[in-house]
Amino acid sequence: MTPTHAILGVLVGLVAGIGSGLFGVGGGVVTTPAINVLLGGTAIQAVATPLPVIFPTSLVGALTYGRAGEVSVRAFRWAVGPGIAGAAAGAALTDVVNAHLLLVITSVLIGWTAVQVIRDRKPKTPWVRGATPGWQYAAIGLAAGFVSGLLGVGGGIIMVPAFTTLLGMPLRRALGTSLVTISALVVPGTIVHQMLGHIDWAIFLSLAIGVVPGARIGAKIALGVRERNLRIAVGTFLFAVAVLYGLRELLSLVRG
Repeated sequence: MTPTHAILGVLVGLVAGIGSGLFGVGGGVVTTPAINVLLGGTAIQAVATPLPVIFPTSLVGALTYGRAGEVSVRAFRWAVGPGIAGAAAGAALTDVVNAHLLLVITSVLIGWTAVQVIRDRKPKTPWVRGATPGWQYAAIGLAAGFVSGLLGVGGGIIMVPAFTTLLGMPLRRALGTSLVTISALVVPGTIVHQMLGHIDWAIFLSLAIGVVPGARIGAKIALGVRERNLRIAVGTFLFAVAVLYGLRELLSLVRG
């Protein structure tokens, strides 16, 4: 890694960390393309290297939300086990599953739920602490974990819209719960990808320097803004991710 790449890595990490704390995602939506385009990493390194970066990012953000009482421990307990299993399976299937097609489908779902987040569309049955069936959290954790391991993202792009639009969880609590769950989901994926030799630890180090302070900044911003403004920001971010990822993967499918 060149000195220029190292400096770019820190800056990319800072941006990814702020986005993580602000939007409840792991930051892989920023670091994955950046590793491939800006930092000289290969395609598989771009998928795998964000996973260990996501751990400190999400943990710092989760602690900030936790201190503010915006983490659902019950949701975490139900989601984390299936999520870890899904992450391990997704990482193991990286070389055999058509990730391009999966991400196109995922992008469509994210785009639809982003609109629901902006419109503040809630389920008919309002969310009540302790009332949501545990299997629903488990199903969301499984889906988020699989996407995390397969695509090298934290899983928050699945959990945040699912918690808010499907279960009606308040947005800040969904962001905090997503981050604390993500910190566990990336562990099995990291282990599997390291065993396969997919992680560039020099790129990891440069990104990690930036993401830790960035995650704290992002979480502080999210906790301080009005709910409506935060909802619009999160929904817009998710919609942009859906469009950019969807178009990129459609082009990859066409070229392939």
